Amino acid sequence: MSSGERRQQIVTLAAGLFDKTGYSSTTMDDIAREVGVAKPTLYHYFPSKDDILHAIHEEFIDLLIDRHEARLDTGLRPEQLLLEVMADILELMETHRGHVRVFFEHHRELPPEARGPIKVKRDRYEKVVEDLIAEGVATGVLRPTDPHLAALAMFGMCNWAYQWYRPNGRLRSRELAYQFWNYLVYGLGTDQLPALSTPRAALPG
Repeated sequence: MSSGERRQQIVTLAAGLFDKTGYSSTTMDDIAREVGVAKPTLYHYFPSKDDILHAIHEEFIDLLIDRHEARLDTGLRPEQLLLEVMADILELMETHRGHVRVFFEHHRELPPEARGPIKVKRDRYEKVVEDLIAEGVATGVLRPTDPHLAALAMFGMCNWAYQWYRPNGRLRSRELAYQFWNYLVYGLGTDQLPALSTPRAALPG
């Protein structure tokens, strides 16, 4: 196993442990035992548990950003790209469940020197979603709304689904993404439900 492969193995198995037993309850001894290496070998790759936590955060947010950027030249419309962003978050609940829990529950445990760069990437990804919604409004496929508030609503649906979602449940993650996208874009009401007028001060611009 190469050095890079070993690092990846440590990050993946540690994320699984943090998911099962919690970050604070997991020790470097636990991680070394899970990986199957001596504790000094583990310290060779990661000087501390905080460094592993940072690596998990960085890998997760980089996965989301890279997936989105890989689609930018495909010609998808903003509302389609929004659906794919939602699918990315939800699909990672199946493939990187430990990463998901760590990313959403343990960012405050990051050391100060790592928290800043991760926040920059988080903010960058939130801006991606805001810009997609703003573009949808500008092109007329989405009604006038506050892109920031709409983005927060989208993240609220997707980010916390790991609390209850199970891969062997009724819906697969991508099917769930389609449902959430429909809720976000079309809402729950039918044509028979009168729309509420939005207070003027809440509209953008």
